[in-house]
Amino acid sequence: DVIAGFLYAILILVVFHPIVDLIDNFNLTYKYAPLIIIMFEMMAVEKVEEQLAGLRIARRCVPSEEPAYLLDIDTSTAAQPGSSRFVAVSCSNKSIRVYDRETLHFLREYGGHPGILSGVRFAHTCDSVVFSACSEGTVKCWDVRSAVQKPVQVFSGYPSNVFISFDVSCSDLIVCAGTEKVEKDTFLVFWDARGITDCASTTEEPLGVYCESHNDDITKICFHPIKPNLVVSGSTDGLVNVFDINKDNEDDALVSTCNSDSSVSSLGWSGEDYKQVYCMTHDEGFCWWDMAQLDTEEPITLLHVRDVRESVCAENHGLHYLVGGLYHEKAGKLFLVGGTSTGNIHLISCSTDGLSLVGTLCGGHSATVRSFCWSPTDESLLTGGEDAQLLLWKPGDVERSLTKKASLKISSSVQKRVRVHNTSLKSRKK
Repeated sequence: DVIAGFLYAILILVVFHPIVDLIDNFNLTYKYAPLIIIMFEMMAVEKVEEQLAGLRIARRCVPSEEPAYLLDIDTSTAAQPGSSRFVAVSCSNKSIRVYDRETLHFLREYGGHPGILSGVRFAHTCDSVVFSACSEGTVKCWDVRSAVQKPVQVFSGYPSNVFISFDVSCSDLIVCAGTEKVEKDTFLVFWDARGITDCASTTEEPLGVYCESHNDDITKICFHPIKPNLVVSGSTDGLVNVFDINKDNEDDALVSTCNSDSSVSSLGWSGEDYKQVYCMTHDEGFCWWDMAQLDTEEPITLLHVRDVRESVCAENHGLHYLVGGLYHEKAGKLFLVGGTSTGNIHLISCSTDGLSLVGTLCGGHSATVRSFCWSPTDESLLTGGEDAQLLLWKPGDVERSLTKKASLKISSSVQKRVRVHNTSLKSRKK
């Protein structure tokens, strides 16, 4: 009401004031223009927060005959308007399941992986190509249009490599995977991914590795959304490293090292032109840095919260864990996704002043939510959890699918293989 009244007063001054004072009113409006812009931005953010809090279940996938934890989710980009989109899910039973994006109808499954999967990623330039990384030391490329249980391309690592994280550059030119620590070695392994859309079955050897910037398991890798030469990696050593892979060697490539003071569980890019980096830790901490301040005297840390569970009031539901981050481009706002062991999903707003709860999505999952994927196209949210459910949430929608079972929580052989480091670690660069 205050904002509306202020804008109405300005309208009266400019439009209905006598013409003789029009210049003075214009100067007044010009003087307060920055304030007006800020208020419009605040209104836009409030609207987005209302939409997120108003997400409702639109679809629910049919439960699989072999229930499994849904560990990671990614969606394809439609090749052309009106064309089908796909959802790929990596599961704790070492399989990849593919669904229709709009209906959540099951399409096919790729099983028989010899090791634990560490994620799925669709190619950015081809909507039918999806990548998966496996602990047995390979990154595989699948054509989801085909039910053939054979990858169209395999990126092989070195014999000792155990991959636990990976990502694909926004140009689809480079694939990068991170390894567990074996003896004293930890690697970021890179491959040339050109030619994946040809779907010619080949095995690719690595282009090279980075081996000096982390000293423990590399738990997360994320390429920049619009700059294919930038990639950020996080590790159980507590460090978050930003690299420019166009440089000739690892030392020159290391743009920045930030210290989260704990084992990194998730990370990503945010802010205008994606110049910010954020991460979450395995003990539910949150760090947020501004890479645009690297060459200035200003501090790069925007926010550091050691335990989000203690700083966010989630009413009576509590906050048990964080899943990841969601940068909303239209609002220019970073949100965190967390939840409870009973399946409630908390949406948390981030600002340099701190964290605040936006809303809670209830009535969907019955166990811990392990993965999500945000779609800016229709502003919908896909979530997957330990109850083996894949849900599609849309603003103000009404579920037109199955009735939720009382509890679908299942057992899984997947163990949490992380070591939390509480000791402070030195940053090698600003």
